[in-house]
Amino acid sequence: MSSPAAPSLAAAPADLAADTRPTRVAAGTYTLDVPRHWDFLLPSGGVVTTGALRAIEDAIGDPTYRLVSTTSLFCEPIQPGPVEIGVDVLRTGSAAVQARAHLRAPGAVGLQLTATFARDRPGPDVRGAAPPDVPPPDQCDDLLADDGKNPHGRIRFFANFACRLAQGSRMWTPEFTAGPARHARWFRYLRPQRDASGRLDRLALPPIADTMPGAVTQAIGPGSYRFFAPSLDLTLHVVDDTDREWILVATYARRARAGYAIGEAELWDDEGRLIGFATQAMYVRSMTGDPPIVDASRRK
Repeated sequence: MSSPAAPSLAAAPADLAADTRPTRVAAGTYTLDVPRHWDFLLPSGGVVTTGALRAIEDAIGDPTYRLVSTTSLFCEPIQPGPVEIGVDVLRTGSAAVQARAHLRAPGAVGLQLTATFARDRPGPDVRGAAPPDVPPPDQCDDLLADDGKNPHGRIRFFANFACRLAQGSRMWTPEFTAGPARHARWFRYLRPQRDASGRLDRLALPPIADTMPGAVTQAIGPGSYRFFAPSLDLTLHVVDDTDREWILVATYARRARAGYAIGEAELWDDEGRLIGFATQAMYVRSMTGDPPIVDASRRK
């Protein structure tokens, strides 16, 4: 599979909200044209997830219910172009709505997704996790700086963000060294994604959560081995809101073996507020070199 043509980082960035807004054709039935400008090799699984969630949001029809949890199963790669989305609302309660969506090209298997949307309720406010000890975005290297070798400039997805390296290596440089199976980047949408109350749109979180393979690369380190890692699934829990623009996606690869890997990501704003938590299983498809054996479990 060949990479798409390199985008110009100076080109107008895409608008996630517009690109993932489905058209309702009947009750529970929607269409969406999946564009190319959110591609890695194919359209981002997180972006496709957002499109399915927008269809569920429309089917619920009540903005007081907001996303708290979703799981996508990528049954096959989603190609750019027209897809249909079927939505079934499974349960509507006073506090939560649970639904599923099936996004696919005609005749294909596509994506299966479940989601819970809920209203805020009285309850305890407990903080159990601390933010990673990383520099703020204005003190981090620009991951999109074009030095002639930076691969980010050849990936359409990244043309829609400001992106800073918070933890880990610039993996295309001679200074790249193996480290712990952790990698963290600050993301900011160049076209701000806001809900009606001015908060960061919760449905803008899946695309940046779906960026976990870098933690595997960081653990493997430099060498001849190259791989790509299509998503098998993506689960996201949304735990808070923010009106900030910069979101830290701190990823951790717990294990890779037998052609698969599992990862997780915490999503923090730049004021130290945990916004979401994601987990994922992915294929690890070798491209060049021999798959290495690496123990990064005690690296710091």
